[in-house]
Amino acid sequence: MARALAMVIEGQSALPMAQFWGGGVTASSDGQFFLTTRQGEAMNLINAKYGHEPGLKAYTHVSDQFGPFATQTIPATVNEAPYILDGLLMTEAGRRVKEQYADTGGFTDHVFAVTALLGFQFIPRIRDLPSRRLYLFDPASSPKELKGLIGGKVKEPVISSNWPDILRSVATMVAGAMPPSQLLRKFAAYPRQHELAVALREIGRVERTLFIIDWLLDADMQRRAQIGLNKGEAHHALKNALRIGRQGEIRDRTTEGQHFHMAGLNLLAAIIIYWNTKHIGQAVAERRCATLDCSPNLLAHISPLGWAHILLTGEYRWPKR
Repeated sequence: MARALAMVIEGQSALPMAQFWGGGVTASSDGQFFLTTRQGEAMNLINAKYGHEPGLKAYTHVSDQFGPFATQTIPATVNEAPYILDGLLMTEAGRRVKEQYADTGGFTDHVFAVTALLGFQFIPRIRDLPSRRLYLFDPASSPKELKGLIGGKVKEPVISSNWPDILRSVATMVAGAMPPSQLLRKFAAYPRQHELAVALREIGRVERTLFIIDWLLDADMQRRAQIGLNKGEAHHALKNALRIGRQGEIRDRTTEGQHFHMAGLNLLAAIIIYWNTKHIGQAVAERRCATLDCSPNLLAHISPLGWAHILLTGEYRWPKR
């Protein structure tokens, strides 16, 4: 199924219409909650944020061209941040991404550190930004106007002494020896005195400080992040419509079955996006042949996520070959 998804994403990104939406170099990621059955071997958990029924999350990466190039099934109660790098490092489309957007639930200092070390520009939309503190190498040298915003001093010696282990950890992620989320969860679970986890946290504090400064000064960065996250939210709406006419739950009772259900739903959404992208492009070509206005600035705001013209009820058949 992963191979089929990669083929659809690659085909959609090659369509002329997709070029108006982006170059496949930015992406957003977010978790979407799905209700599940209470019975079965799958560990379905209750997250009070979503009500009193058990469920799971589908954590999906969506490119600037609207393609959902990666999705994972994760427990409803876990922190989403460790799973960001799985979609970026374990797919070809993810490795082309330069800017990655996420909501508040998608950031930790460890994620800031590792994304920077891997060359990704991580741009989360942080809730309660004024309450976040800045970390400096020399807090005493900061202007007096900023004293109230300084959270402390960066522990540079810890970073220096653990630098070889930091590089080995990052190389392990790049090599695909294990999912990056597995390593990040271990770092998050370590006690504070574990030096490697502390060193990554200190790097993350530096990167988070630089990001906050850039965010406050760069209105275009804020706009890009908002556009990227809006595409992810619109993608969630399409999946909500596809899951048995908007009112079904994930009834698979095994973890494997739930995974295949969510992967199939993501593939179906990608196929609809491909179909819409292709036919929107054909409509644009016909308008141009008729010498009608098709401004690129307007085409950039068209979305391939509509489903009003698609019959959502019925039977989906996947022929075996």
